[in-house]
Amino acid sequence: MKTYNMAVVGFGGMGRRHTEMIKGVNGLELRGVYDILDRQNKLAQDLGIEVYGSLDEVLADRQLDIVLVATPNHVHKDIAIKALKAGKNVICEKPATVNSKDLEDIISAADSSGCLFAVHQNRRWDDDFLTIKKIYDEGIIGDIFHIETRVQGSRGIPRDWRREKAHGGGMMLDWGVHLIDRLLFMVNEPVKKVYCKLSFILGQEVDDGFRIFLTFGSGKTALVEAGTWNFENLPKWYVCGMKGTAVIEDWDMNGRVALLKDEGSHDASPVKSAAGYTKTMAPRTDGSVIYNPLPKVESDVRDFYRNVMDAIGGKCRACVQNSEVLRVMRLLEAAVESDRLGQTVDFE
Repeated sequence: MKTYNMAVVGFGGMGRRHTEMIKGVNGLELRGVYDILDRQNKLAQDLGIEVYGSLDEVLADRQLDIVLVATPNHVHKDIAIKALKAGKNVICEKPATVNSKDLEDIISAADSSGCLFAVHQNRRWDDDFLTIKKIYDEGIIGDIFHIETRVQGSRGIPRDWRREKAHGGGMMLDWGVHLIDRLLFMVNEPVKKVYCKLSFILGQEVDDGFRIFLTFGSGKTALVEAGTWNFENLPKWYVCGMKGTAVIEDWDMNGRVALLKDEGSHDASPVKSAAGYTKTMAPRTDGSVIYNPLPKVESDVRDFYRNVMDAIGGKCRACVQNSEVLRVMRLLEAAVESDRLGQTVDFE
């Protein structure tokens, strides 16, 4: 089995995470790290990790197969292209770039070099997403007509470069990339309409949240949402199908699948509110709905690294295709344009 040597450029939170994750991947070895900050390099040395003296030293290492870019977003492009031109395969943290034009330039450099460029869309391996994808793919709740996917926190934007526009900060480029990537990976349809509202409620120069409403070619709709000042959270997933509804409440995978047992039963006992009765919105009480546990799916995010090695070796295609990453970036740009115009925009 061939061993692939990797260097991590950028030893912040995600860089350190990568050095930990690859320990469990057979055939992948960490050769060293490099960061522009002395304190980060010192931290790596304290952890027993070799440190390069410069990016040029990284790229000059003849025994290096893969460069993993885990720096702030705005410098991904320059580092990735330099590494590709130096004959190195590249794994890049998301978002790959801050705009689609920069991503096109990287893809062009990868094509010219013959090396692999792969974006680390790790949230495709989250158990909540894979569980919803199983429900979607297997038609467990029938034909799905509406999907809601969201993340909500209550501490604002992290107090680092993520608050700075020049560094590619903001929730759209942070969580928007993940949520849209997973949704488009699951729903194999063109997106026809995009409507977006960004939020700046915390007074930062970058968005602290967003709501994106998508209309797919079949007519199904999706609400994609992120918020950073929410003290009671809505469900992470709320998916409506013709035969039922699936809900995942939180990170702990609390939730269930509600299935229509008797399609012919429409009777209901009216419920009384302060202003009167309603039968239309009354809950079902006749046993026509059954509740099942979520069909939970487990995964190993290290499969991403294994796939990269196999793709470099010509054994398979990359599981995260650059065309998919580019489509996500273009949709995010359409969402930002929708917010600027204050109206729905056409997409595909």
